[in-house]
Amino acid sequence: MSTFLNKLFGFDPAKHSVKTEIIAGITTFLTMAYILAVNPSIFSKLEGQGMPTNAVFTATALAAIIGTLVMSFYAKKPFALAPGMGLNAFFVYTVCLTMGYSWQFALTAILIEGIIFIILSITKVRDLIVKAIPTSLKNAIGAGIGLYIAFIGLQNAGIIVDGTTLVTLGDLTTNSSILFIIGILITGILVVLNVKGGILIGILATTLIGIPMGLTHLNGVMSSPASVAPLFFKFEWNQLFTLDMLIVVLTFLCIDMFDTIGTVIGVSVKAGMVDKNGNVEKLDKIFMADAVATTVGACLGSSTTTTYIESASGVSAGGRTGVTAFVVAVCFALAMFFSPFFLAIPAAATGAVLVIVGVMMTSPIKDIDWNDYSEAIPAFITMTFMPFSYSIAHGILLGFIAYVVINACTGKFKKISIAMWILAVLFILRYIFM
Repeated sequence: MSTFLNKLFGFDPAKHSVKTEIIAGITTFLTMAYILAVNPSIFSKLEGQGMPTNAVFTATALAAIIGTLVMSFYAKKPFALAPGMGLNAFFVYTVCLTMGYSWQFALTAILIEGIIFIILSITKVRDLIVKAIPTSLKNAIGAGIGLYIAFIGLQNAGIIVDGTTLVTLGDLTTNSSILFIIGILITGILVVLNVKGGILIGILATTLIGIPMGLTHLNGVMSSPASVAPLFFKFEWNQLFTLDMLIVVLTFLCIDMFDTIGTVIGVSVKAGMVDKNGNVEKLDKIFMADAVATTVGACLGSSTTTTYIESASGVSAGGRTGVTAFVVAVCFALAMFFSPFFLAIPAAATGAVLVIVGVMMTSPIKDIDWNDYSEAIPAFITMTFMPFSYSIAHGILLGFIAYVVINACTGKFKKISIAMWILAVLFILRYIFM
Protein backbone atom coordinates (compact mmCIF):
# COMPACT_ATOMS: atom_id res chain seq x y z
CA MET A 1 0.00 0.00 0.00
CA SER A 2 2.81 2.42 0.90
CA THR A 3 4.53 1.72 -2.44
CA PHE A 4 1.26 2.39 -4.24
CA LEU A 5 0.79 5.71 -2.44
CA ASN A 6 4.38 6.65 -3.09
CA LYS A 7 4.06 6.09 -6.84
CA LEU A 8 0.77 7.94 -7.07
CA PHE A 9 1.26 10.83 -4.66
CA GLY A 10 4.89 10.88 -3.52
CA PHE A 11 3.78 9.65 -0.10
CA ASP A 12 6.53 8.27 2.15
CA PRO A 13 5.16 6.45 5.23
CA ALA A 14 8.41 7.17 7.07
CA LYS A 15 7.81 10.92 6.74
CA HIS A 16 4.08 11.32 6.18
CA SER A 17 0.79 10.30 7.78
CA VAL A 18 -2.35 9.41 5.82
CA LYS A 19 -4.53 10.87 8.58
CA THR A 20 -2.60 14.14 8.54
CA GLU A 21 -2.79 14.37 4.74
CA ILE A 22 -6.57 13.80 4.81
CA ILE A 23 -7.09 16.45 7.50
CA ALA A 24 -4.87 18.83 5.53
CA GLY A 25 -6.92 18.25 2.37
CA ILE A 26 -10.22 18.93 4.13
CA THR A 27 -8.70 22.05 5.72
CA THR A 28 -7.59 23.41 2.34
CA PHE A 29 -11.01 22.72 0.83
CA LEU A 30 -12.81 24.53 3.65
CA THR A 31 -10.65 27.62 3.16
CA MET A 32 -11.17 27.82 -0.61
CA ALA A 33 -14.70 26.43 -1.09
CA TYR A 34 -16.01 30.00 -1.14
CA ILE A 35 -15.05 30.08 -4.84
CA LEU A 36 -18.07 27.83 -5.52
CA ALA A 37 -20.30 30.68 -4.40
CA VAL A 38 -18.26 33.70 -5.46
CA ASN A 39 -17.40 32.60 -9.01
CA PRO A 40 -21.01 32.00 -10.15
CA SER A 41 -21.98 35.27 -8.44
CA ILE A 42 -19.42 37.22 -10.48
CA PHE A 43 -20.34 35.44 -13.73
CA SER A 44 -24.06 36.03 -13.15
CA LYS A 45 -23.43 39.41 -14.80
CA LEU A 46 -23.10 37.49 -18.09
CA GLU A 47 -26.14 35.24 -17.69
CA GLY A 48 -28.09 37.42 -20.09
CA GLN A 49 -25.39 36.78 -22.70
CA GLY A 50 -25.89 33.02 -22.61
CA MET A 51 -23.63 32.02 -19.75
CA PRO A 52 -25.94 30.11 -17.34
CA THR A 53 -24.99 30.45 -13.67
CA ASN A 54 -25.71 26.76 -13.01
CA ALA A 55 -23.30 25.76 -15.76
CA VAL A 56 -20.68 28.17 -14.39
CA PHE A 57 -20.97 26.46 -10.99
CA THR A 58 -20.35 23.04 -12.53
CA ALA A 59 -17.48 24.35 -14.67
CA THR A 60 -15.92 25.95 -11.58
CA ALA A 61 -16.08 22.67 -9.65
CA LEU A 62 -14.82 20.57 -12.59
CA ALA A 63 -11.91 22.93 -13.24
CA ALA A 64 -10.94 22.71 -9.58
CA ILE A 65 -11.24 18.92 -9.58
CA ILE A 66 -9.22 18.34 -12.76
CA GLY A 67 -6.56 20.92 -11.96
CA THR A 68 -6.07 19.62 -8.42
CA LEU A 69 -5.93 16.01 -9.61
CA VAL A 70 -3.19 16.91 -12.10
CA MET A 71 -1.29 18.56 -9.24
CA SER A 72 -1.88 15.48 -7.10
CA PHE A 73 -0.82 12.76 -9.55
CA TYR A 74 1.73 14.60 -11.73
CA ALA A 75 3.45 17.10 -9.43
CA LYS A 76 2.64 15.09 -6.27
CA LYS A 77 2.35 18.29 -4.24
CA PRO A 78 -0.28 19.41 -1.68
CA PHE A 79 -1.42 22.44 -3.69
CA ALA A 80 -5.03 22.91 -4.76
CA LEU A 81 -6.27 24.72 -7.85
CA ALA A 82 -9.50 26.47 -8.85
CA PRO A 83 -10.62 29.42 -11.00
CA GLY A 84 -8.63 32.35 -9.64
CA MET A 85 -9.94 35.41 -7.87
CA GLY A 86 -9.04 38.57 -9.76
CA LEU A 87 -8.75 36.59 -12.96
CA ASN A 88 -12.50 35.96 -12.89
CA ALA A 89 -13.11 39.67 -12.28
CA PHE A 90 -10.84 40.58 -15.21
CA PHE A 91 -12.79 38.13 -17.39
CA VAL A 92 -16.22 39.55 -16.54
CA TYR A 93 -15.74 43.22 -15.71
CA THR A 94 -12.85 44.15 -18.00
CA VAL A 95 -12.92 41.90 -21.08
CA CYS A 96 -16.69 41.49 -21.34
CA LEU A 97 -18.36 44.48 -19.66
CA THR A 98 -15.74 47.19 -20.25
CA MET A 99 -14.01 46.17 -23.49
CA GLY A 100 -17.32 44.84 -24.85
CA TYR A 101 -16.11 41.43 -26.00
CA SER A 102 -18.09 38.22 -25.69
CA TRP A 103 -17.37 35.60 -23.03
CA GLN A 104 -16.42 33.28 -25.91
CA PHE A 105 -13.65 35.76 -26.80
CA ALA A 106 -12.42 35.67 -23.19
CA LEU A 107 -12.45 31.86 -23.10
CA THR A 108 -10.42 31.81 -26.32
CA ALA A 109 -7.86 34.12 -24.71
CA ILE A 110 -7.63 31.80 -21.69
CA LEU A 111 -7.15 28.77 -23.94
CA ILE A 112 -4.31 30.53 -25.78
CA GLU A 113 -2.82 31.67 -22.47
CA GLY A 114 -2.90 28.11 -21.16
CA ILE A 115 -1.18 26.75 -24.26
CA ILE A 116 1.49 29.47 -24.07
CA PHE A 117 1.96 28.69 -20.37
CA ILE A 118 2.52 25.03 -21.26
CA ILE A 119 5.10 25.97 -23.92
CA LEU A 120 6.85 28.39 -21.56
CA SER A 121 6.96 25.70 -18.87
CA ILE A 122 8.52 23.18 -21.26
CA THR A 123 11.10 25.57 -22.73
CA LYS A 124 12.02 27.35 -19.46
CA VAL A 125 11.29 30.71 -21.16
CA ARG A 126 8.87 31.30 -18.31
CA ASP A 127 11.79 31.87 -15.95
CA LEU A 128 13.27 34.53 -18.24
CA ILE A 129 9.96 36.40 -18.48
CA VAL A 130 9.42 36.34 -14.74
CA LYS A 131 12.93 37.66 -14.09
CA ALA A 132 12.48 40.44 -16.66
CA ILE A 133 9.58 42.11 -14.85
CA PRO A 134 10.48 44.22 -11.79
CA THR A 135 9.57 42.80 -8.40
CA SER A 136 7.80 46.02 -7.44
CA LEU A 137 5.36 45.64 -10.33
CA LYS A 138 4.75 41.97 -9.50
CA ASN A 139 3.85 42.96 -5.95
CA ALA A 140 1.75 45.87 -7.17
CA ILE A 141 -0.29 43.63 -9.48
CA GLY A 142 -1.33 41.37 -6.61
CA ALA A 143 -2.15 44.30 -4.34
CA GLY A 144 -4.06 46.12 -7.09
CA ILE A 145 -6.19 43.07 -7.81
CA GLY A 146 -6.99 42.93 -4.10
CA LEU A 147 -8.25 46.52 -4.16
CA TYR A 148 -10.17 45.85 -7.35
CA ILE A 149 -12.10 42.81 -6.16
CA ALA A 150 -12.82 44.51 -2.81
CA PHE A 151 -14.32 47.41 -4.78
CA ILE A 152 -16.46 44.95 -6.75
CA GLY A 153 -17.64 43.33 -3.52
CA LEU A 154 -18.64 46.71 -2.08
CA GLN A 155 -20.58 47.55 -5.23
CA ASN A 156 -22.37 44.22 -5.44
CA ALA A 157 -23.52 44.58 -1.84
CA GLY A 158 -24.78 48.14 -2.43
CA ILE A 159 -22.27 49.68 -0.02
CA ILE A 160 -20.68 51.78 -2.78
CA VAL A 161 -23.05 53.23 -5.39
CA ASP A 162 -23.12 55.77 -8.21
CA GLY A 163 -23.26 59.37 -7.06
CA THR A 164 -22.57 62.97 -8.03
CA THR A 165 -18.92 62.32 -7.14
CA LEU A 166 -18.83 59.26 -9.45
CA VAL A 167 -19.07 56.92 -6.44
CA THR A 168 -20.43 57.45 -2.95
CA LEU A 169 -21.52 55.58 0.15
CA GLY A 170 -24.80 53.75 -0.25
CA ASP A 171 -27.68 53.45 2.20
CA LEU A 172 -26.34 51.48 5.16
CA THR A 173 -29.83 50.89 6.55
CA THR A 174 -31.00 48.55 3.77
CA ASN A 175 -31.21 44.83 4.47
CA SER A 176 -28.44 44.15 1.94
CA SER A 177 -26.08 46.64 3.57
CA ILE A 178 -26.85 45.36 7.06
CA LEU A 179 -26.23 41.77 5.98
CA PHE A 180 -22.94 42.81 4.37
CA ILE A 181 -21.81 44.48 7.59
CA ILE A 182 -22.79 41.39 9.59
CA GLY A 183 -20.96 39.18 7.09
CA ILE A 184 -17.74 41.17 7.09
CA LEU A 185 -17.71 41.30 10.90
CA ILE A 186 -18.32 37.56 11.29
CA THR A 187 -15.82 36.58 8.60
CA GLY A 188 -13.25 39.13 9.76
CA ILE A 189 -13.39 37.92 13.36
CA LEU A 190 -13.03 34.28 12.27
CA VAL A 191 -10.05 35.14 10.07
CA VAL A 192 -8.38 37.14 12.86
CA LEU A 193 -8.87 34.17 15.21
CA ASN A 194 -7.30 31.88 12.56
CA VAL A 195 -10.33 29.61 12.55
CA LYS A 196 -9.84 26.92 9.91
CA GLY A 197 -12.37 27.44 7.14
CA GLY A 198 -13.15 30.88 8.57
CA ILE A 199 -14.05 32.37 5.20
CA LEU A 200 -16.40 29.51 4.33
CA ILE A 201 -17.97 29.53 7.80
CA GLY A 202 -18.46 33.27 7.53
CA ILE A 203 -20.16 33.09 4.15
CA LEU A 204 -22.41 30.22 5.29
CA ALA A 205 -23.39 32.00 8.51
CA THR A 206 -24.14 35.20 6.60
CA THR A 207 -26.26 33.25 4.12
CA LEU A 208 -28.32 31.69 6.91
CA ILE A 209 -28.84 35.08 8.56
CA GLY A 210 -30.06 36.33 5.18
CA ILE A 211 -33.03 33.89 5.22
CA PRO A 212 -35.19 35.78 7.76
CA MET A 213 -34.06 39.06 6.17
CA GLY A 214 -35.54 37.92 2.83
CA LEU A 215 -32.21 38.00 0.99
CA THR A 216 -31.44 34.28 0.86
CA HIS A 217 -33.84 32.24 -1.26
CA LEU A 218 -33.22 28.50 -0.89
CA ASN A 219 -34.63 26.24 -3.59
CA GLY A 220 -33.39 23.01 -2.11
CA VAL A 221 -29.95 21.94 -0.94
CA MET A 222 -28.91 19.09 -3.24
CA SER A 223 -29.35 18.38 -6.95
CA SER A 224 -27.59 16.74 -9.87
CA PRO A 225 -24.81 18.92 -11.33
CA ALA A 226 -25.92 21.11 -14.22
CA SER A 227 -24.51 20.38 -17.67
CA VAL A 228 -21.57 22.44 -18.94
CA ALA A 229 -22.78 21.96 -22.53
CA PRO A 230 -23.65 25.69 -22.94
CA LEU A 231 -20.01 26.53 -22.16
CA PHE A 232 -18.09 23.53 -23.45
CA PHE A 233 -15.59 24.38 -26.23
CA LYS A 234 -17.32 27.70 -26.93
CA PHE A 235 -14.45 29.57 -28.53
CA GLU A 236 -14.40 32.57 -30.88
CA TRP A 237 -11.62 32.68 -33.45
CA ASN A 238 -12.50 35.68 -35.63
CA GLN A 239 -10.49 38.14 -33.45
CA LEU A 240 -7.54 35.85 -32.88
CA PHE A 241 -4.91 38.18 -34.38
CA THR A 242 -6.12 41.51 -32.96
CA LEU A 243 -4.07 43.70 -30.60
CA ASP A 244 -6.76 43.47 -27.94
CA MET A 245 -6.56 39.68 -28.01
CA LEU A 246 -2.79 39.95 -27.51
CA ILE A 247 -3.24 42.30 -24.57
CA VAL A 248 -5.93 40.16 -22.95
CA VAL A 249 -3.83 37.00 -23.39
CA LEU A 250 -0.73 38.68 -21.95
CA THR A 251 -2.73 40.02 -19.00
CA PHE A 252 -4.18 36.60 -18.20
CA LEU A 253 -0.72 35.06 -18.60
CA CYS A 254 1.07 37.60 -16.39
CA ILE A 255 -1.47 37.43 -13.58
CA ASP A 256 -1.58 33.62 -13.73
CA MET A 257 2.22 33.27 -13.68
CA PHE A 258 2.83 35.77 -10.89
CA ASP A 259 -0.02 34.40 -8.81
CA THR A 260 1.25 30.84 -9.13
CA ILE A 261 4.89 31.76 -8.55
CA GLY A 262 4.08 33.82 -5.46
CA THR A 263 1.77 31.15 -4.03
CA VAL A 264 4.02 28.14 -4.61
CA ILE A 265 7.29 29.72 -3.54
CA GLY A 266 5.76 31.52 -0.55
CA VAL A 267 3.97 28.45 0.81
CA SER A 268 6.88 26.09 0.10
CA VAL A 269 9.48 28.27 1.82
CA LYS A 270 7.23 28.83 4.83
CA ALA A 271 6.65 25.06 5.16
CA GLY A 272 10.28 24.11 4.56
CA MET A 273 9.40 22.33 1.30
CA VAL A 274 12.59 23.50 -0.43
CA ASP A 275 16.05 22.06 -1.04
CA LYS A 276 19.26 23.24 0.64
CA ASN A 277 19.62 26.02 -1.95
CA GLY A 278 16.14 27.35 -1.26
CA ASN A 279 14.68 26.03 -4.52
CA VAL A 280 11.21 24.48 -4.66
CA GLU A 281 11.43 20.86 -5.72
CA LYS A 282 9.49 19.84 -8.84
CA LEU A 283 8.71 23.49 -9.58
CA ASP A 284 8.57 22.71 -13.31
CA LYS A 285 5.89 20.06 -12.71
CA ILE A 286 3.91 22.41 -10.48
CA PHE A 287 3.86 25.03 -13.24
CA MET A 288 2.93 22.43 -15.82
CA ALA A 289 0.01 21.27 -13.67
CA ASP A 290 -1.17 24.87 -13.41
CA ALA A 291 -0.83 25.40 -17.17
CA VAL A 292 -2.70 22.19 -18.05
CA ALA A 293 -5.46 23.10 -15.57
CA THR A 294 -5.90 26.50 -17.22
CA THR A 295 -6.12 24.96 -20.69
CA VAL A 296 -8.61 22.26 -19.69
CA GLY A 297 -10.61 24.78 -17.67
CA ALA A 298 -11.02 27.00 -20.72
CA CYS A 299 -12.45 24.05 -22.65
CA LEU A 300 -14.97 23.50 -19.84
CA GLY A 301 -15.99 27.16 -19.87
CA SER A 302 -14.09 28.31 -16.79
CA SER A 303 -11.99 31.40 -16.16
CA THR A 304 -8.26 30.90 -15.55
CA THR A 305 -7.52 28.08 -13.12
CA THR A 306 -4.62 28.77 -10.80
CA THR A 307 -2.88 27.50 -7.67
CA TYR A 308 -4.58 28.83 -4.52
CA ILE A 309 -2.81 30.62 -1.70
CA GLU A 310 -5.36 28.91 0.58
CA SER A 311 -3.26 25.79 0.07
CA ALA A 312 -1.14 27.26 2.86
CA SER A 313 -3.82 26.25 5.36
CA GLY A 314 -3.51 22.58 4.42
CA VAL A 315 0.27 22.74 4.38
CA SER A 316 0.17 24.34 7.83
CA ALA A 317 -1.96 21.37 8.95
CA GLY A 318 0.81 19.01 7.83
CA GLY A 319 0.00 18.30 4.18
CA ARG A 320 3.14 17.55 2.19
CA THR A 321 2.17 15.20 -0.65
CA GLY A 322 -0.30 14.68 -3.47
CA VAL A 323 -2.64 12.90 -1.06
CA THR A 324 -3.65 16.30 0.32
CA ALA A 325 -4.50 17.58 -3.16
CA PHE A 326 -6.41 14.38 -3.95
CA VAL A 327 -8.61 14.87 -0.87
CA VAL A 328 -9.34 18.45 -1.98
CA ALA A 329 -10.43 17.18 -5.40
CA VAL A 330 -12.75 14.61 -3.77
CA CYS A 331 -14.32 17.35 -1.63
CA PHE A 332 -14.99 19.49 -4.72
CA ALA A 333 -16.56 16.47 -6.42
CA LEU A 334 -18.96 16.02 -3.49
CA ALA A 335 -19.73 19.76 -3.42
CA MET A 336 -20.97 19.59 -7.03
CA PHE A 337 -24.17 18.02 -5.70
CA PHE A 338 -24.93 21.01 -3.43
CA SER A 339 -25.24 23.66 -6.14
CA PRO A 340 -28.71 24.94 -5.01
CA PHE A 341 -27.23 25.96 -1.67
CA PHE A 342 -24.09 27.60 -3.05
CA LEU A 343 -26.07 29.47 -5.73
CA ALA A 344 -28.53 30.78 -3.13
CA ILE A 345 -25.80 32.74 -1.34
CA PRO A 346 -26.75 36.45 -1.64
CA ALA A 347 -24.55 39.21 -3.08
CA ALA A 348 -24.18 40.76 0.37
CA ALA A 349 -22.51 37.57 1.63
CA THR A 350 -20.19 37.15 -1.35
CA GLY A 351 -19.43 40.88 -1.23
CA ALA A 352 -18.16 40.54 2.33
CA VAL A 353 -15.92 37.65 1.27
CA LEU A 354 -14.53 39.65 -1.65
CA VAL A 355 -13.47 42.41 0.73
CA ILE A 356 -11.76 39.94 3.09
CA VAL A 357 -10.01 38.19 0.18
CA GLY A 358 -9.06 41.65 -1.12
CA VAL A 359 -7.33 42.36 2.20
CA MET A 360 -5.36 39.12 1.88
CA MET A 361 -4.33 39.90 -1.69
CA THR A 362 -2.96 43.35 -0.82
CA SER A 363 -0.28 41.92 1.49
CA PRO A 364 2.51 42.19 -1.17
CA ILE A 365 2.27 45.97 -0.84
CA LYS A 366 4.63 45.76 2.15
CA ASP A 367 7.42 44.45 -0.08
CA ILE A 368 7.46 47.52 -2.36
CA ASP A 369 10.27 50.00 -1.70
CA TRP A 370 8.23 53.17 -1.17
CA ASN A 371 11.38 55.24 -0.61
CA ASP A 372 12.57 54.59 -4.17
CA TYR A 373 10.16 56.63 -6.28
CA SER A 374 11.35 55.05 -9.52
CA GLU A 375 9.78 51.84 -8.13
CA ALA A 376 7.01 53.35 -6.00
CA ILE A 377 5.35 55.57 -8.61
CA PRO A 378 4.85 52.83 -11.27
CA ALA A 379 3.73 50.43 -8.53
CA PHE A 380 1.22 52.98 -7.21
CA ILE A 381 -0.10 53.62 -10.72
CA THR A 382 -0.50 49.86 -11.26
CA MET A 383 -2.45 49.41 -8.02
CA THR A 384 -4.69 52.46 -8.10
CA PHE A 385 -5.64 52.37 -11.77
CA MET A 386 -7.13 48.89 -11.39
CA PRO A 387 -10.05 49.95 -9.18
CA PHE A 388 -10.20 53.55 -10.46
CA SER A 389 -10.37 52.55 -14.15
CA TYR A 390 -12.37 49.42 -13.28
CA SER A 391 -9.82 47.38 -15.21
CA ILE A 392 -6.97 45.12 -14.18
CA ALA A 393 -5.56 45.43 -17.68
CA HIS A 394 -5.29 49.24 -17.59
CA GLY A 395 -3.50 49.07 -14.26
CA ILE A 396 -0.90 46.65 -15.63
CA LEU A 397 -0.44 48.43 -18.95
CA LEU A 398 -0.08 51.91 -17.46
CA GLY A 399 2.16 50.67 -14.68
CA PHE A 400 4.52 49.00 -17.15
CA ILE A 401 4.63 52.11 -19.34
CA ALA A 402 5.29 54.36 -16.33
CA TYR A 403 8.12 52.13 -15.13
CA VAL A 404 9.95 52.22 -18.46
CA VAL A 405 9.42 55.95 -19.11
CA ILE A 406 10.34 57.11 -15.58
CA ASN A 407 13.46 54.99 -15.34
CA ALA A 408 14.55 55.80 -18.90
CA CYS A 409 14.12 59.54 -18.40
CA THR A 410 16.11 59.44 -15.16
CA GLY A 411 19.00 57.51 -16.71
CA LYS A 412 18.31 54.20 -14.99
CA PHE A 413 18.50 52.16 -18.19
CA LYS A 414 20.09 49.14 -16.52
CA LYS A 415 16.88 48.52 -14.58
CA ILE A 416 14.84 48.11 -17.76
CA SER A 417 14.91 44.68 -19.39
CA ILE A 418 14.50 44.15 -23.13
CA ALA A 419 11.19 42.45 -22.44
CA MET A 420 9.95 45.53 -20.53
CA TRP A 421 10.96 47.80 -23.45
CA ILE A 422 9.03 45.62 -25.90
CA LEU A 423 5.95 45.43 -23.67
CA ALA A 424 5.95 49.19 -23.04
CA VAL A 425 6.10 49.97 -26.77
CA LEU A 426 3.27 47.52 -27.50
CA PHE A 427 1.14 48.99 -24.71
CA ILE A 428 1.74 52.57 -25.89
CA LEU A 429 0.73 51.59 -29.43
CA ARG A 430 -2.42 50.00 -27.99
CA TYR A 431 -3.52 53.33 -26.45
CA ILE A 432 -2.59 55.34 -29.56
CA PHE A 433 -4.39 53.20 -32.11
CA MET A 434 -7.18 51.67 -30.00
